Amino acid sequence: MQPRPLRTTVIGSYPFPAWLEFACQNLAQFGKDDLAEMQDDAVVCALNDQLAAGLDVVTDGEQTRLDFNLSFYGYIEGIELEGAPPRRFGPPAHDQRGKHPVVGDLRAPRGLGVVEEFKRLQRLAPSSGVTLKASVPGPYTLSGRLLPNAQYPDRAALTEALLPIVRAELTALVEAGCTEITVDEPSMSCYAHREDPAKFVEVFNRTVEPIGGKCRLSTHLCFGNYKARAVGLRRYAPMFPAFLDFSLDEIHVEMASREFSELPIIAEIAKRRDVAVGIVDVKSYYIETPADIAARVRECLRYAPADRLAFAPDCGLSQTARWAAKRKLAAMVAGVELVRASL
Repeated sequence: MQPRPLRTTVIGSYPFPAWLEFACQNLAQFGKDDLAEMQDDAVVCALNDQLAAGLDVVTDGEQTRLDFNLSFYGYIEGIELEGAPPRRFGPPAHDQRGKHPVVGDLRAPRGLGVVEEFKRLQRLAPSSGVTLKASVPGPYTLSGRLLPNAQYPDRAALTEALLPIVRAELTALVEAGCTEITVDEPSMSCYAHREDPAKFVEVFNRTVEPIGGKCRLSTHLCFGNYKARAVGLRRYAPMFPAFLDFSLDEIHVEMASREFSELPIIAEIAKRRDVAVGIVDVKSYYIETPADIAARVRECLRYAPADRLAFAPDCGLSQTARWAAKRKLAAMVAGVELVRASL
């Protein structure tokens, strides 16, 4: 059950402030202490926006990651980072992010950096009143931009090599005091229609096994959001009922950008798991009103009880302008509160 009925949360990422975007293009001009100060300041900005909206659960906005997933390649030995993407011009899409050759054993002796991110969040966040959440990409999603080789001949082999690295990071996060973790596996939802969903479940459950029962655990299932572009078949039906066997507390599903076309599936999820419904469209610059949100919440309540429901944007907000992200979060919380007050 949800810690609070109709809980409000986020996935993980949040827009960079404009000055951070500029600084990231000029990192060589900053000293080590300048960079540390910059990281703190960016997290404070993301935190303040979330706290001002009134969210129950906040993150660091992934302000120290250039990408929710690809940033981790810098921590993993055995990867040769590609300098330029294969397509640089024309409409944005996933093929404008290059793939990286694997040139040795995949290892992460320094971890993946999420523990340091979480400790920074602990230090900068209020001491009470909100739940702090960390997000980590799962091994299948993490393998997506890597090129197989003779040692790791396919994506399954790459996933297996990355699995113990992610497991170790999750374990270290819990040991650092993190009580809420999202294991992001959008690649599983993007490709469940053509792969064996039961195999995905087995991989996921082995990944999270060390932290089972030691924190509140969720996963985020969407269809891609690079430059607000989807990449997978946008249907949840191929994933269920198999994905109900994930060992976790909560499953997050993208609904707003798809006009709630598969909303009845949350009834199936809520029979066995909590469900976080993506109720704000991060791909659109229509700013939802509190009344819009309240109507959507009430529609969700037709399928799942309040103590099983949480609400969030469809995906991370990193691909949405900050001015819009702030207004969307504020409307989301206000709309949920309208309904919560009537329960």
